[in-house]
Amino acid sequence: MLAPLLTALAGDEGLLDELVEAARDAAPEVARLPVEESRRHVALLFAAGLAAFRRPGEGLSFAEAERLGADRAAQGVPVAALLGGVRAARTRLLEIAVARGRAAGIADEVLLSAALDFDRYVSALEGHVADAHRAAERALARGRRDQRDAVLRALLRPGTAPAPADDVEAVGLREHMTYRCMLFDITDPGRAEALEARLTACGGVFGTVEGRLAGLVARTPSRVDPAVLVVTGPPLPLARAADGYRLCVTALAGAARFARPGSFAALDLAGEAALAAQPQLAALLAEAVLGALDPADAFHRELAATALAYLDHGHRLDRTAAALHVHPNTVRYRLRALQERAPLPLDDATVLTTLRTWWALRAWLDRAAG
Repeated sequence: MLAPLLTALAGDEGLLDELVEAARDAAPEVARLPVEESRRHVALLFAAGLAAFRRPGEGLSFAEAERLGADRAAQGVPVAALLGGVRAARTRLLEIAVARGRAAGIADEVLLSAALDFDRYVSALEGHVADAHRAAERALARGRRDQRDAVLRALLRPGTAPAPADDVEAVGLREHMTYRCMLFDITDPGRAEALEARLTACGGVFGTVEGRLAGLVARTPSRVDPAVLVVTGPPLPLARAADGYRLCVTALAGAARFARPGSFAALDLAGEAALAAQPQLAALLAEAVLGALDPADAFHRELAATALAYLDHGHRLDRTAAALHVHPNTVRYRLRALQERAPLPLDDATVLTTLRTWWALRAWLDRAAG
């Protein structure tokens, strides 16, 4: 009884136009695509659906549904909008089919049975559309991430083959602009991917370079997780991006050794970077200056930590005491006790003398903690 109705539906070109219109009305993202693109997919799905009804025992094919999902993902149509269009077309088709079936004298129970079969088919079709869309999105995301990583590595790592100009343009970088390199002390791929997603939304290109999350930004993001250690280089043209990256690598090593987590300008870490690059010299200096102290002695460690805080707070007893939550007389006593064991020029405020003393104390305390 349904065969004549199905044949009539299959040959009705105007019906396709109504289904396309319903899908486009339901989803603005679909409506922005060319009409012929929507019509092509609706026609293919419609033909596949009619074939499924005519040959119910041969199994169902969802190749066209999967192609639709993959194509819409490539076109940037969200899966929710895509499914909204599919459901709107399904509803319109059911309305038309039921009206024409009744006009042809087909019993309501036959139409109801067919409608239920059709609904089961469309539900399965929606699942294939959504799965194919998500799979295509993941593949596209991997492709874009791989492209970003390749471009960043080519721009930032010395000795790497230059990135093709088209690839540089494709990831959003422009030759005539200047960019700051950002380097994060993050090596865990999961953390890097999550942070990359948030940062990319603020502009810039981020990816993994030499195992760490790195990026090039025209403007530094206003908010970066304060629990993350990140250094940012000065603005440079793309041709000098590798110079900015080398500076950030050196600065990050200094920040990781001497600073707390947070966001730092790479040039502000020049001193820390220079000191971090000389670990053997630091060890020899600490041994020569503080060799009389015992790293296993808690009191000796307290004396060294107090002296380091004294230098960090501009040779001020009151500020040092406030930072350590002790009385200024306690600071004075500890400094005197330290100088009895290891004479240090703590009251010499000249830059190089202070630097040498600070570095010795810091290296000794690091070794004691280790």
